[in-house]
Amino acid sequence: MDEREWLAQRFEADRPRLRAVAYRMLGSLNESEDAVQEAWLRLQRSDAGEVENLSGWLTTVVARVCLDMLRTRTSRREQPLDGRIPDPVVDATDGIDPEHEALLADAVGLALLVVLDTLAPVERLAFVLHDMFAVPFDEIAPLVDRTPAAARQLASRARRRVRGTEPLPETDLPRQRAVVDAFLAAARGGDFDALISLLAPDIVLRVDSGAVPVGTSREIHGSAAVAGQALTFARHASASASVPVLVNGAAGVLSLVDGKPRSLLSFTVRDGQVTRIDILADQARIARLDLASFIADRPES
Repeated sequence: MDEREWLAQRFEADRPRLRAVAYRMLGSLNESEDAVQEAWLRLQRSDAGEVENLSGWLTTVVARVCLDMLRTRTSRREQPLDGRIPDPVVDATDGIDPEHEALLADAVGLALLVVLDTLAPVERLAFVLHDMFAVPFDEIAPLVDRTPAAARQLASRARRRVRGTEPLPETDLPRQRAVVDAFLAAARGGDFDALISLLAPDIVLRVDSGAVPVGTSREIHGSAAVAGQALTFARHASASASVPVLVNGAAGVLSLVDGKPRSLLSFTVRDGQVTRIDILADQARIARLDLASFIADRPES
C-alpha cells in the first residue's frame, strides 16, 4: 500500500467525526462537506509522516477552516442571527441513517444549533471542540490566538449561554411523537384549548422562509399566539398532507402540498409540552434536501 492510499484510508476512517465537528461549527451540511474536503486537500499537501496524531491534526484543521468560514460569514453579514434555521438532518421514523449517527450524536437538535449560531466564532469553536469532542484547551488555544486559560473562558461563556437558553428536551421518541400527533390533530380540528394545553407558555415558533436577499425569520412567542398561528395555517392548508419524520433525531413533520415538500417542522418537547417549533420553509433549501424517499414511502390516502 502506497502512502496516498494509506492516507486516503485513514482520512475516510476519520471522515464521520470530521463532518460532525464541521456540522456543529457551521450548521450547514454543504459547508461542512466543503470544510472536510479542504482538510483532505491540506492533508495531501502536508508531510503526514511528521504528524504524530493524525486524527487530532485533522480535527484542528477542520476547526480552523470552519472558524475562517464563520468569520467570513459574520463579516459579510450574510446570515443574521435571526435570519436562518440551520440545515436539518432528516431521517425516517424507524431509525437514524448510519451516515447520520455521528452528525447527531450528543443530541444535536436544531434548537441547539440555533443557540450555537448566537455565539461568537471563537466561543463556538472552543465550546464545540472541548465540550463535544474533548479536545484539550492547550490544543484549542492556538486556533483562537488565546492562552489555554482564555480558551477555557471562551468555552465557559458559551456553555452558560447554551445551558441558559435551551433546557434539555424530552428524549423518549414515542412520547415526543404522541405530543406532536396531538398537536397536529388539535390544529386540524380547530381545538384552541387543546392546543394551549399542548404548548408551553413560553413556546417559541420560528419560521425561516428564505426570502431574498438574506432570508427572513419570523419568531412568534407564547402559547396563545402560536396556537392562533397553527389554527390559521390549518384553515389554509386543506390540500396539505403531513409525513412523520425525524428531524435531527427528534419528532418532526414534513408538510406536503399537492404531493410536493413545502415545509419541514421540527418540534422540541419537554415535560409533555412543545417548547419550540422550528419551521424551514425556504423552498430553495427544501429542494436541496433528500426527501424523495419520504414522499415515495407515504401510504396512499
